[in-house]
Amino acid sequence: MPVQNETELISFDGWTLRVRPAATRPARLLLLIHGFKGDENSMWVFARDLRPDYWILAPRAPHAVDGGGFSWRLLQSNVINRPSLEMLEPALEALLHVVDAYAASVGVDASQFDLLGFSQGATMTNLIALLHPERVRKAGVLSGFMPDHVEELIARKPLEGKPLFVAHGTQDDTVPIDEARRSIALLEQAGANVTYCEDEVGHKLSAACLRALKDFLKD
Repeated sequence: MPVQNETELISFDGWTLRVRPAATRPARLLLLIHGFKGDENSMWVFARDLRPDYWILAPRAPHAVDGGGFSWRLLQSNVINRPSLEMLEPALEALLHVVDAYAASVGVDASQFDLLGFSQGATMTNLIALLHPERVRKAGVLSGFMPDHVEELIARKPLEGKPLFVAHGTQDDTVPIDEARRSIALLEQAGANVTYCEDEVGHKLSAACLRALKDFLKD
């Protein structure tokens, strides 16, 4: 998948980042969080033709995976089991630290940002919203699921009125559609205002849901 010409690949504070500076100021930060075995190039298909004031930041997850790609949690003997809050939180907190440091270095306000996550990255997106709702303006949860051990967070209703977009394919063999429906119920219990797009595709975003996502991000 070709990366947009205007993006830059940089190393910052020990992280590999692909960034697209905003065309206008003041800029609004958009964070792209890739899925399992993805990297800093994986999410740009969702970022084409977005608003010019987005300063877009796509980090590479910190843990290399055997066979290529990266993960947001450390794998033990490459056993692929369902991630929990405890497995993902270390990378999540490290990610927010580098986002803050990078944004400060380029003069972009990161006190609130928008974010998009796909698959494991969507799970990270759910967790960022639940753990740090004050940081999230709006978020897109694409082909993802809710991690285990979030019941206490959900009960606090941290997402009261927060706009979230959820998209999922009914033919998804990687993350079954029931996971999306479960996630929506939990997000709504947490107070989120969920926009949902479901289509007859596999582990990807359909053209119709991509259009709906871009409409969601317009304002």
